[in-house]
Amino acid sequence: MPGKADATRQRLLDAALEEFAEYGIAGARVDRVAAVAGTNKAQIYHYFGSKDQLFDAVFNRIIERIVRETPIDPRDLPGYAAALARGYEAHPQVMRLATWQRLERADDPPAPLAVESMTHKAEAIAKAQAEGVLPADFPPGVLLSLVLHLASVWTAVSPESAALVDSTTPDERARYVEAAVRRLLSGGPGDTEGRA
Repeated sequence: MPGKADATRQRLLDAALEEFAEYGIAGARVDRVAAVAGTNKAQIYHYFGSKDQLFDAVFNRIIERIVRETPIDPRDLPGYAAALARGYEAHPQVMRLATWQRLERADDPPAPLAVESMTHKAEAIAKAQAEGVLPADFPPGVLLSLVLHLASVWTAVSPESAALVDSTTPDERARYVEAAVRRLLSGGPGDTEGRA
């Protein structure tokens, strides 16, 4: 009955995403995950081995979803950043999960799937820079990091800063991200004097 097993595993991953996003790794409770998934704790250990391995499975699933739904387009980094920003706003648990991962696993080696994804993106940027499609003012990894952080800016602002942009819509905020990345690409690090 692989269909039933897959469905149970999927329900556990869905429930665990919400649980980890809300409470972090240490605060998450497998009994709550099991209850929301309509199963028992034994199934979690059967499918994933431990709460930490369940978190790993959820984290990898999120990376796979982002890569699948929002593939990098080095020929349109502003559009890529705007699409990411829209996705983060539509699914706030994604960035909350990433924040918990950074807070609670700062000393762990990076997740292999995340490293692979970032390496692929940096290589795509490097290729576009070599072809003259993108400016080479920033090293590929630096440019990628700046783009990714601009895309996630609205998920990381303080409540005070959020209040300043509270009247804007998600689409407007995504357009601001797109415009910021366009500005980033229009001049290098030595060309920032006098800009607001």
